[in-house]
Amino acid sequence: MKHSAYILESDSAPRSCAVFSSPHSGAEYSAEFLQRSCLTPHQLRSSEDAYVDQFIGETLGAPVLKARFPRAYVDLNRAPDELDPAIIHNALGMPTNPRIAAGLGVIPRVVANGRAIQLGKMKLAEAEARLKACYIPYHTALRGLIEAQRQRFGTCFLIDIHSMPRSALTGGLLNKRAEIVLGDRYGTAADPWVTEAVATFFTDAGFEVARNAPFAGGYITRHYGAPSKGVHVVQIEIDRSLYMNESRVELHRDFEDIRARISGVLTRVAGIPACPQSLAAE
Repeated sequence: MKHSAYILESDSAPRSCAVFSSPHSGAEYSAEFLQRSCLTPHQLRSSEDAYVDQFIGETLGAPVLKARFPRAYVDLNRAPDELDPAIIHNALGMPTNPRIAAGLGVIPRVVANGRAIQLGKMKLAEAEARLKACYIPYHTALRGLIEAQRQRFGTCFLIDIHSMPRSALTGGLLNKRAEIVLGDRYGTAADPWVTEAVATFFTDAGFEVARNAPFAGGYITRHYGAPSKGVHVVQIEIDRSLYMNESRVELHRDFEDIRARISGVLTRVAGIPACPQSLAAE
């Protein structure tokens, strides 16, 4: 199914209780947005989780939801009221936090390295129109998928997939640099056995895995994670340097190998049963 805001890949009767979400890999930049921006298309792409959607294209048996529009236009991993008064007229009085102060609200003011997306401010009505066209449809679809899976299986595992710049990573135990960071809001967004299973699958595939540092999960993880209600959310951050040249936003020769390994992991994730007893018995 193709909506103006997203692409949904789903069987009529999913065989997995998982849902895969790729909210930051959208790369459809409208001519109007490009014309208004003071950045080049290449510079705008620095905030994308570029190519991440390709890792989940072959995951079978579970719904896959992918954004079409770019993160620089609307950030789906922010609360809808995270409006930045520095770029939106009449947004004063809205809640503020360090993300908004840094220019990373639901309508971003900057991309990577603090580069301003546009000069001047937009009207509040324009910001609200962006949310109506992009944000609301995506989250409505995501919420519907989660509830449908929960009704069908009694449980839903939402796997929210992102990428991270290599510069965000530092060596941890034994000075090994994490290649995958799993975020479950320190166990509040998913039961530990769910995150442990995902971590094991990545480790089995040869990746160095860290948990909740430096990324514990954003709005999607925090908002939808409700283990007591059978909804477990794990955010996955993948080191971009594994599969692409970050400065050029171009795939490099290791991409196919990394894609095969990650796709294999996600296929195993899609096979996680609804209860830990079933997983232990496999």
